[in-house]
Amino acid sequence: MTSLVASELDAAGVFAALLSRTGEAAPAPRLTATLRALELLGDPHTRFPFIHVTGTNGKTSTSRMAAELLRHQGFRVGLFTSPHLTRFAERIALDGIPVSDEVLGDEWQRVQPTLARVDDELRQSGEPALTFFEALTVLAYQVFARAKAEVAVIEVGLGGEWDSTNVADGSVAVIAPISLDHTRQLGSTLEQIARTKSGIIKPGSTVVTAVQSAAVLDEILAKADSVGSRVLIADHSFGGVSLSRTSTGQDIALRRIDGTTISHTALSLHGVHQASNAALAVAAVDAFLGVSSMSATAVTAALAQASSPGRLHIIGRDPLVILDAAHNPAGALCLAAEMRDWPGVRRVSFILGVLEEKDVVGIVEALRPVASDFFVTQSDSVRAIGHRRLASVVAEAAPGIAVHDFANPIAALAAAREGADRHPGTAIVVTGSITLIGEALHREIEPQPSTLVDPSVH
Repeated sequence: MTSLVASELDAAGVFAALLSRTGEAAPAPRLTATLRALELLGDPHTRFPFIHVTGTNGKTSTSRMAAELLRHQGFRVGLFTSPHLTRFAERIALDGIPVSDEVLGDEWQRVQPTLARVDDELRQSGEPALTFFEALTVLAYQVFARAKAEVAVIEVGLGGEWDSTNVADGSVAVIAPISLDHTRQLGSTLEQIARTKSGIIKPGSTVVTAVQSAAVLDEILAKADSVGSRVLIADHSFGGVSLSRTSTGQDIALRRIDGTTISHTALSLHGVHQASNAALAVAAVDAFLGVSSMSATAVTAALAQASSPGRLHIIGRDPLVILDAAHNPAGALCLAAEMRDWPGVRRVSFILGVLEEKDVVGIVEALRPVASDFFVTQSDSVRAIGHRRLASVVAEAAPGIAVHDFANPIAALAAAREGADRHPGTAIVVTGSITLIGEALHREIEPQPSTLVDPSVH
C-alpha cells in the first residue's frame, strides 16, 4: 500500500492505492468487512439519509438526475457512482462537482490506517483483505460524512444484497430496469438477478421501480412485502414519456406519484429511455422528500441542467460522434432504437470494444439492424477482449456488414471519420464498454496519456 503523505496524494494517487486491491470484477459477497471498517471510523454511513439505486441499465443517469433534483432543493448532496469515465474523482461528488484532490488525499489518509487494520483482521481469520470496491465505499461514506452531506444518492457497484454500499439503510430503494448482465456474479436467470438486486430494499422503506418484466417484478414485490415496504411502479404510480427531440436533448412529460403532471419540460439528455429514467428520479425524490416539497419549477430547472456523460453523449457534430455506455444487449437495443430515428442520420458506424464475460453476440445482434459497419477495437482495460478475437465474433454475428479491425480506439475513430467524410449523413457511435468510451473521451477532450487501468465491472 502506498505511503504517500496527504499533500502528495491526488485522485490518481488514491486510485493507484485502490488498484493494489482485488478489483471490481471480483467483489466479495459479504458486508461484514465494510461494516467493520466503518465501525472503527465512527459509523460515517449513519450520518446522512440516502437514496439507494440499483438495476442493470440506467442507474447512473437516474442517480445523477436524483442528485440534481435534491441539489435544486438546496441540500448539500453527495453522489456515489461507478465506474468513472476519465477521472477517478468522478465517482465521489459533492453538490454536483467531483471532490477535490485535496479532499480525496486527506480522507484517504484518514481511512487508510483503518483499512490496514481491517485487512490484518481479515487475514488472521482466513479471509481476503478488503477489495477495491469495499475500500472505495468506506472512503465515499467518510467523505460525505465529514463534508456534512445532508443527503446522498448511492449507486450500487454490483448487484445489491451483498454490495458493499448496502451496509447502510436507504430510505428509498430505486430499481432501474433489470436484464441479464454480470451473470457469473449475480446468477443466470432474471429471477436470481432480481432477487439479489432487491436486497437493497429495507424495512419500512419506499421502493421505486422502473417498468420490469413479470418475473423481475414478482421478486421485487415479494421482497418488499417481506419487509413491509411500499412499492411505486412506473406506468402505474408515476411515469414519463418523451414528446419530441430537441437540439440539446428532448421535451418530456411527467406524471408524479401524487397524480399531478408536468406536461412539458426540457430534459438535457438524449434518448427516449432517459425520459423514463427522469420519471424514476423524480419519483424517488418525491418519495424521499414528500411530493409537496418539490415544486414543478424546481423539477424543470433540475432536469434542464442534468448531465450523464457517456450516455448518448455528443462529442462531435461534423461528423456526428456519439459516445454511449451500452455494454449489454438491453442497452444496445436502446442505442439502436435511438440511432434508427436520429434526425439527419442515414448510416451508422459503430466503434465497438467489449470486455470479457459480456454477451458480445447479443450486443452485436442488437446493433446489427442499424449498423453500416463496425470498427472493432479494444480499450486499455486488462479485461478487454482482444480486437482480433472480437472482430472474428462480430463478423460471424453480423454477416454482410463490413468489419474493420484496429488495435486502439483512436486509430478506429480516425478511420471511421475518414469513412464519414466519404459518406455524408454518417453517425459514428463509440460503444460496448464504459472503459472504451472513457478512453475515447479522455483522448478526444483531454489528450493526456493514460497510465492506469480501471478494473471496471462494466
